[in-house]
Amino acid sequence: MELRANSPSGPLDTRWSRHKFEMKLVNPANRRKFKVIVVGTGLAGAAAAATLGEQGYNVAAFCYQDSPRRAHSIAAQGGINAAKNYQNDGDSIYRLFYDTVKGGDFRARESNVHRLAEVSVNIIDQCVAQGVPFAREYGGLLDNRSFGGAQVSRTFYARGQTGQQLLLGAYQALERQVEAGTVKMFTRHEMMELILVDGVARGIVCRDMVKGRVEAFMADVVVLATGGYGNVFFLSTNAKGCNTTAIWRAHKKGALFANPCFTQIHPTCIPQAGDYQSKLTLMSESLRNDGRVWVPKNEADCTKDPSKIPEADRDYYLERIYPSFGNLVPRDIASRRAKQMCDEGRGVGPEVGGQRRGVYLDFRDSIQRLGKKVVEARYGNLFQMYERITGEDPYEVPMRIYPATHYTMGGLWVDYNLQSTIPGLFVGGEANFSDHGANRLGASALMQGLADGYFVLPHTLGNYLATTKLPKVDESHPEAKKAVAEVEGRIQKLVGINGKRSPDSFHRELGHIIWDNCGMARNATDLKKALARIPEIRAEFWENLNVVGEPGGLNQTLEKAGRVADFLELGELMCHDALDRDESCGCHFREEHTTEEGEAKRNDEDYAYAAAWEYGGEGKAPKLHKEALSFEFVKPSQRSYK
Repeated sequence: MELRANSPSGPLDTRWSRHKFEMKLVNPANRRKFKVIVVGTGLAGAAAAATLGEQGYNVAAFCYQDSPRRAHSIAAQGGINAAKNYQNDGDSIYRLFYDTVKGGDFRARESNVHRLAEVSVNIIDQCVAQGVPFAREYGGLLDNRSFGGAQVSRTFYARGQTGQQLLLGAYQALERQVEAGTVKMFTRHEMMELILVDGVARGIVCRDMVKGRVEAFMADVVVLATGGYGNVFFLSTNAKGCNTTAIWRAHKKGALFANPCFTQIHPTCIPQAGDYQSKLTLMSESLRNDGRVWVPKNEADCTKDPSKIPEADRDYYLERIYPSFGNLVPRDIASRRAKQMCDEGRGVGPEVGGQRRGVYLDFRDSIQRLGKKVVEARYGNLFQMYERITGEDPYEVPMRIYPATHYTMGGLWVDYNLQSTIPGLFVGGEANFSDHGANRLGASALMQGLADGYFVLPHTLGNYLATTKLPKVDESHPEAKKAVAEVEGRIQKLVGINGKRSPDSFHRELGHIIWDNCGMARNATDLKKALARIPEIRAEFWENLNVVGEPGGLNQTLEKAGRVADFLELGELMCHDALDRDESCGCHFREEHTTEEGEAKRNDEDYAYAAAWEYGGEGKAPKLHKEALSFEFVKPSQRSYK
C-alpha cells in the first residue's frame, strides 16, 4: 500500500489557499442531495456537523452521550493557541508553526502543521462571534497567556473553563442546524462498526444504548471525530466513556493506524491517592505560568510541612535544568523530570504502591507578587476543584501534581485532506494523527479540533463529493445487513461467556501493563514482556469475562466489555509500534537512546517517518507502512529548552 499524503507543493504559506482554490465545489442547490455521517460531537465533530449543516448538506450526527454538551472537549481547561500576536511579543503564524513542529520533535507533517497555524487566526474570530467569553485586558482586547514549549503569549483562555466555553459555542451552532433540519442528532448511539461498499466508507452500525437495538445508517461520506484512546491506560484524565472503538473498527476494516505509541503524559495532574481510583484529574498546564515546580533537596524533608522547608532546601528543578523555559518546558520533558525526582526518592505526598508520586506546584511567590485577587481571577475555579478533591487549600499550601495519561498524538492515518486510507472515511481532531508529531504543545488540541471541524473538513469533504461518483445505497444493502449481523454476533459472544471477571478488572490489568512498559519510559525488554503478556490477558478475557444483564436494553457492563476488547487489541499494537521505533523522540522515550543530559535522542536517518500500521488479521502481526517526513522549511535539530 502506497501512502500518498497529497500535500500541495510550492511556498508553504500559500499551499492551503491554493489548495482550496483548486478543489472542486458542490453547488449549493446540490448539497441537500448528499448525506454525511459525523460520529462524535466534541469540538471537531460538533464544528464539522454545524458547518456542513450550514452549507446545506444532510448531516446525521452521532454521540454516545445523552447530549453533545457532554463530549470530553468540555473538560479542557487552560486555553487555545492562535497566532494573533495581540501581545506584540514576536509571535507569528510561522513561529506557531515552528514551535509546533519543534515541540513534536520533528515527527509531524510540515504542510498540515502550517495550515493549522494559518487557520488558528480565524478560529478566535469565529469563537468570539459565537459569544465565547475569552478573558480580556482592561482596555477590552483579548488577553493571552503562555503555555509550555513557547516563549510568547499566544494562548486565549476563559479562566480554567476554555474547553467548556468553546464547546458551548460549537454546540449552539450545532443545535441551530438541528432546529433548521439540516442536522439530525442521534444521542446515546455508540458506533460499533464501519460499513464499506466496494471498499468505500458508506455507513456505520450503531447500538442504541438505551433500547439495545442495533441499526445501520448509510450515507455518502463518513467523518470520525471520536477523540483519542488515552483510556487504554485505565487511569487517565479522560472521561470514563472515552474509548477507541470507532477508530479501531475502521482500522480493522482497512484504515491504517499511525504512531499508536505516541501518547502524551500530562505533567500537571492530581496524584493518585490509592488503588481504588478509576480516573485521574487534570490541572491545567496554565498553572505553570505562575506556579513554581519544586521538590525537597533532601529525601528526609519529603514528609515535612512544605511551609517549613527553607528556600535553600528546595530544588526548583525545571528552573535549574532549563533556565530559558523554566516551568514552561513541553509536557513530555516536564513529565519525565517529575518522574525522575520521584524515582530518586524526593517525591512528596502519601505513598501509593511503595512510592511517593508527587511534586509541588507552589503559588506562594505569585500570591506575594501579584496579590491573591489576581491569582484568583486567573485560576480560581481550578483552585476550588483542587481543594474539593484533596481537601487542601492551594492558596495556603502548594499543590501536589504528578504526570498522568492525557492526550494521544497517534490515530488513524490521514492525508492532507484528512481522508484515511479508506475512501470516503474522513477523520478529524484527536482521532487522527496529523498535526502534533511525537508531542503536543499545550492548548493546541482545541486549536486542531476547531480547525479541522470549521475550516478544513468542509472544504476537503466537498471536494471528495464533487469528484466521486457514488451509487445510491440504503440500509437494505447486503453490506449493511452483514455488518449489523457481525455486531449482533459480537454482542452475543460477550454476553455468553459467563465467566467470573468484570470488564474493569481486565481493563485495570491492561492499564498497569501499558503504563509500566509503554508509558513515560520504554525499553525493548519491557516492551517484549508486554507483548507476551497482553495476548494472555486477551485470551482470558474471551474465556472468563462476566457481562451481567441482557443485551436488549441499557447495559453499561456490556458497553465496557466491548470497549475493553478493543483496548486489548490496541494496547498490543502500541507496544509493537514502540518496539519497532528504535529511537527516542518526544513522548516516545526509549531508555536505550538518550543524550548525555538525559534527553530524547532521535535517529532522523532511520526513523523520520510516520509509522502507519495495517491490521494483519486475527492472530497475525500488523504490517508497517511508512510515510517519509521531509522538512523543507524547518531543519530538524536536537530539541533544547535550556
